[in-house]
Amino acid sequence: KKPAARIAKENKLDELLKGRSRVVETGHIVILNWSEHIFTVLHELKLAAGSKRDCVVIMGDRDKVAMEDAIRERLGGNGALRVVCRSGDAIEPTDLDIVSLDTARAIIVLSPDMADLDRDAQVIKTLLAIINSPGRRPEPYHIVAELRDPRNVAVTRLISMEEVELVVAGDLIARIIAQTSRHAGLSTVYTELLSYEGSEIYLAERPELVGKSYREALFIYAHATVIGIASPDGPPRLNPPAATLFASGDRLVAIAGEATDLHVTGELGIVDEAAIDVQPVTPPRPDHTLIIGWNWRVPGILEQLNNYVAPGSTATIFADVGVPSTVEEQLPATLANLSVRIQIGNTTDRRLLDALGIERYEQVILMCYDGIPPQQADSRTMVTLLHLRDIATKHGHSFSIVSEMLDVRNRRLAEITRPDDFIVSDQLVSLVLTQLAEVHELNAIFAELFDAKGMEIYIKPAAEYVKLGVGMTFATVVAAAARRGETA
Repeated sequence: KKPAARIAKENKLDELLKGRSRVVETGHIVILNWSEHIFTVLHELKLAAGSKRDCVVIMGDRDKVAMEDAIRERLGGNGALRVVCRSGDAIEPTDLDIVSLDTARAIIVLSPDMADLDRDAQVIKTLLAIINSPGRRPEPYHIVAELRDPRNVAVTRLISMEEVELVVAGDLIARIIAQTSRHAGLSTVYTELLSYEGSEIYLAERPELVGKSYREALFIYAHATVIGIASPDGPPRLNPPAATLFASGDRLVAIAGEATDLHVTGELGIVDEAAIDVQPVTPPRPDHTLIIGWNWRVPGILEQLNNYVAPGSTATIFADVGVPSTVEEQLPATLANLSVRIQIGNTTDRRLLDALGIERYEQVILMCYDGIPPQQADSRTMVTLLHLRDIATKHGHSFSIVSEMLDVRNRRLAEITRPDDFIVSDQLVSLVLTQLAEVHELNAIFAELFDAKGMEIYIKPAAEYVKLGVGMTFATVVAAAARRGETA
């Protein structure tokens, strides 16, 4: 017979090999459910950690070794970030005990990669298992959860309004595509702001601002751009009226490369009044948009476009879906500013693309088909994209192209020819999830930026603000934009 101590040791080793041993950590981040998003989330968490030691615990329904191998293959080394994998079911309370939720600083609930499963239902059940656990800690959790369908938001809010920040993938992507299709280059701006590579949005209480106006604050920081005020008793205010004063307890909302940039004050430079040449705001005119391809996000994109365009605008949908009724049944019931026309055909057929008269459109949105493997969907998108670029060159017609691609690796392939606007759905959702895991207050800021009724980011011609060909400081540009009630 084996001694009891030896049996216990072998059982413990067996638990470790199977990924069933309890994690003993404090201040760690827990990721529940296995998803392709994990790789981008881990990459961003590694950047956020920098040189300081940090720990991420992942629990998925896969073998522990298989998860570790996949992470190692896609990400290589994790730097200062330590990644611990455990096997389990996120809706089982006994399995959740393994990852030590009560000592975690944040919990990310991903939409699982399971084709035969109602993914949102799995997320909702996971949230119920966490929040309603009888042995849970009394203090609120910091949970960030991903949903796919906006229709499931209301029922999810019934679980908890205080502990859960929701990222609704379909709605988020629809809003970003609608905005970036109208402003070439905007997706690059969003990608940088949402990533820990480059500059991002910070919130910080700065004593030197108390009593100062928003206009004064615009010129105080030499290495950061002021964009708003976050008060303790309400949502953040982006681009508030110039006379708005900072009160005690208010936090600065700013874009900077590092948090330490907000500690550096100094003049932006001398405002050159002679270089300012502010033009009146031109009234919007009807837009004409071409949408090539079809998936479940297109109706949401049309709803969002309707919020941005002037009356009399049009959208043409060209898709390979068999019959027009397939699309018509899913279109929004009412679009006050936008009329929609549907054309059926093979979206990779050059002859049919030439017949569309693309020179009539200001922007083209290229969507991936759902119901087929992601790589196949991206391949069709890339073929169509190459045709569109050639058509634009031959007609000498410049139009913006926003291309949805499911795999970030395919985005890099397409960029070899020419950098266009791209929307990589999973990547952007992953970036937002990671940002909210670190700073949950950013959710209100993102909601404002991506809402047609809120403050938005625009890319505008410099000639609307200053004289071209004249040397000037950035302070001059800031002053010019402020005269139109805008923040540069």
